[in-house]
Amino acid sequence: MTTKKHFILFALSITTLMFNACGRQSTQQAKSPTYDIGVVINGVRWATSNVDAPGTFVKNPEDAGMLFQWNRRKGWCATNETEGWDESTPTGTAWYAENDPCPQGWRVPTREELQSLYDAGHELAVRNDVSGRYFGTAPYRLFLPAVSVRNSNRVPREDFSWGGSFYWSSTQSSPTSAYNLYISVHGTDVWSNHRMFGFAVRCVAE
Repeated sequence: MTTKKHFILFALSITTLMFNACGRQSTQQAKSPTYDIGVVINGVRWATSNVDAPGTFVKNPEDAGMLFQWNRRKGWCATNETEGWDESTPTGTAWYAENDPCPQGWRVPTREELQSLYDAGHELAVRNDVSGRYFGTAPYRLFLPAVSVRNSNRVPREDFSWGGSFYWSSTQSSPTSAYNLYISVHGTDVWSNHRMFGFAVRCVAE
C-alpha cells in the first residue's frame, strides 16, 4: 500500500513539471479548465476566455491562449518562435467538429454569431494591463484581449495599435479564406483572411 501511494505521489509530481507546446509550465487543471459558465449576448452563450491547448480554456479573460489555423485543431504559441509551421492552405467547407479546438460542449462560432457579437456593441478597454475590447452591455459583456497573429515559425506579430487582432469563425468565405472578427484601437469588424494564419479562438456553447 505504501509503495502504491508513493507511486501515485510521484506521478502527480511529474505531471506538474510537464510543459505545454509553448514552453510554459503546464498546470492543466488549474490554468486551463474545461468548464466555463459563459455569458449570453444576443441569445448566444460565449465562453469568457480564449482557447489554450486544444480542449481547454485559459485561466483569465485577458490571457491570449493559443493560435489556430482555420479548420485545424493544433495550437500554436502566441508569444515565441515555434517549429513545424504548416504553410499549406487548410481545406474544407467549414470548421469540422473533429478539428474543433474548443472544450467539450463548445465550438468555434459561425460568421453570423460573430456578427451578432459585433452588433451587441463594443468599446476599447484595458483589463489587468491588457488591451482589447468589451462586447455587449454590462453585466452581459465579454472581454476579447488583443492577441498576436502568426503566419510563420517566427515570433508572432503583435501590433494592436495598427494591425489589430483576429478571432476565427467556422464559416468559409472562399476555398482559401474564412471569416473572422477583427479588433484594434481603431474599431472592429467582421473580415475575411487566409486560412493559413494563426488566430485566436473564442468559443460558443453548442
